Amino acid sequence: MAEDKSRRDSIRMSMKGCQENNGFVDNEDILEQAPNPGSSADNLQHSTTSILASLDFKGVQPYAGMPKEVLFQFSGQARYRVPREILFWLTVASVLVLIASTIAIIALSPKCLDWWQEGPMYQIYPRSFKDSDKDGNGDLKGIQDKLDYITALNVKTVWITSFYKSSLKDFRYGVEDFREIDPIFGTMNDFENLVAAIHDKGLKLIIDFIPNHTSDKHTWFQLSRTRMGKYSDYYIWHDCTHENGTTIPPNNWLSVYGNSSWHFDEVRNQCYFHQFMKEQPDLNFRNPDVQEEIKEIIRFWLTKGVDGFSFDAVKFLLEAKHLRDEIQVNKTQIPDTVTHYSELYHDFTTTQVGMHDIVRSFRQTMDQFSREPGRYRFMGTEAYAESIDRTIMFYGMPFIQEADFPFNNYLTMLDTLSGNSVYEVITSWMENMPEGKWPNWMIGGPDSSRLTSRLGNEYVNMMNMLLFTLPGTPITYYGEEIGMGNIVATNLNESYDTNTLLSKSPMQWDNSSNAGFSEASHTWIPANSDYHTVNVDVQMTQPRSALKLYQDLSQLHANELLLSRGWFCHLRNDSHYVVYTRELDGIDRIFIVILNFGESTLLNLQNMISGLPTRVRIRLSTNSTNKGSEVDTSGIFLDKGDGLILEHNTNNLLHHQTAFRDRCFVSNRACYSSVLNILYTSC
Repeated sequence: MAEDKSRRDSIRMSMKGCQENNGFVDNEDILEQAPNPGSSADNLQHSTTSILASLDFKGVQPYAGMPKEVLFQFSGQARYRVPREILFWLTVASVLVLIASTIAIIALSPKCLDWWQEGPMYQIYPRSFKDSDKDGNGDLKGIQDKLDYITALNVKTVWITSFYKSSLKDFRYGVEDFREIDPIFGTMNDFENLVAAIHDKGLKLIIDFIPNHTSDKHTWFQLSRTRMGKYSDYYIWHDCTHENGTTIPPNNWLSVYGNSSWHFDEVRNQCYFHQFMKEQPDLNFRNPDVQEEIKEIIRFWLTKGVDGFSFDAVKFLLEAKHLRDEIQVNKTQIPDTVTHYSELYHDFTTTQVGMHDIVRSFRQTMDQFSREPGRYRFMGTEAYAESIDRTIMFYGMPFIQEADFPFNNYLTMLDTLSGNSVYEVITSWMENMPEGKWPNWMIGGPDSSRLTSRLGNEYVNMMNMLLFTLPGTPITYYGEEIGMGNIVATNLNESYDTNTLLSKSPMQWDNSSNAGFSEASHTWIPANSDYHTVNVDVQMTQPRSALKLYQDLSQLHANELLLSRGWFCHLRNDSHYVVYTRELDGIDRIFIVILNFGESTLLNLQNMISGLPTRVRIRLSTNSTNKGSEVDTSGIFLDKGDGLILEHNTNNLLHHQTAFRDRCFVSNRACYSSVLNILYTSC
């Protein structure tokens, strides 16, 4: 120890000879000498280096305050250099592993569900939802006032049908100005406030858009009928014969609502084409200027904050240029008596070559607004009365996208229910849907009769259970969550298609006057007479109500990967019931869904699933008293309209079994890791 101290003192004294003070000896007396003008920094450094080189560091330990030149002498020793190098390379390796792990997780993870896939859409007919200004008509402010209710349904997307300035012919069509709100519904300021309020609630907004035609009061049509500039060719005009009040049209094409689709205009002295009413002339989409006008309207509403569109009547966008007669369904029928739309094959007036190109151009326009993170713009298409294989085409092709999904209304077309008919609708869609695309389901809408009037009150809960347990996005038409039905009314003071009018009655909020829809003395259409018992307020307080079950189903759908991402496997169906499972790799349990559409039946699940235990737990039931209890799988009794969601713990998933391989479907393949709590695709 004495020898080491002597060596350290020797080094300090040597360094003092170099006139350096390292600041660790507080009271050291150092004479300050004026620098020699003849000396240089190089000489000083050389002197210091020479002294250090002459010193022997063997046996000397590092000490506090040693100069850097001394520190460098020690840092090269193996016992200091090796740990430093090990730490350096460990740090490099850790960073590389972290980067590789991040890349692997990104590469193996499935695409996250977008907002339009995460939860239900809620479709609102604004004239009938809520009246805020006591004029008897629902409006945009009324929708804003009820956003808390919509949020309580666990809805993710609000879908508002047409509210553009319009004569309201056909209740959704006949737009006079695509950039204006009809005064019945409020102002543009009301709309902007509604968009902000919807987004503040964490919801998204999609709106209807009908590009096929306008009102005959639209400025474009008024300019077109006078052959004004570029507008002359904005609509489909053709010469026709008009004598003594009688028009001989260019061909036998018919309107959707019957009779000729050509109407004579006395101003232009020609006939214009209309697929719907004569007050709704079709735009000429073979004119590039028309296509650009529609794209500008799309940009206008996207700039306003709209999150997406439902493009309606898209199959009518183009017609054949040759104007040949369409073929009669009954070729023996006298041609002059063919006046109903169903009496012709519409090969020249629907789904023409080039129509899908126009829809893709809409998609491309919307994609320009989807580049901002979290602001993807949704596109849906409505092409009703088409076969499923034609409707599916609106998904687009593998590398050319059109709609995110075409709206699937085939369940609304069922006038009678059976396990077989429901199974056919489900599998027809899933089998035809392109790989990787996303399905959707709806049981009601403004153009169809309400569920309870079409099928019966006993099916309300079960059909909502079907909606939330199928793969894809559930879509609810306002009032379906409480089991609203069609109104039975005459003298409705509206002159159009009463079949669809009856499903547009006011939303039934409570048992006060006008069902709580409006404080006006008279509403545009009367509320259903059952509103005293079928309304939101009453069902909020009833534990076994349709509304309570709807909320439970939507909550289950939001919280369970089995429902939002899992496989759908069909087990069995007959005229009475349909049975299917929802399952996901990595989750050691499955949901078994049983829905009975027919008369009372006794079901043996053990004959369908091998290894099924004698008793399994009921997760949800259309009969709320069964919730959480257990059921005997060898004999499950179901009344008409009963539905069960059973939960069964198992690692033996059906989609891995050869017998079920052709009966299982999944939209986006994913597996779950319970260890990392992540989804991945390499199953």
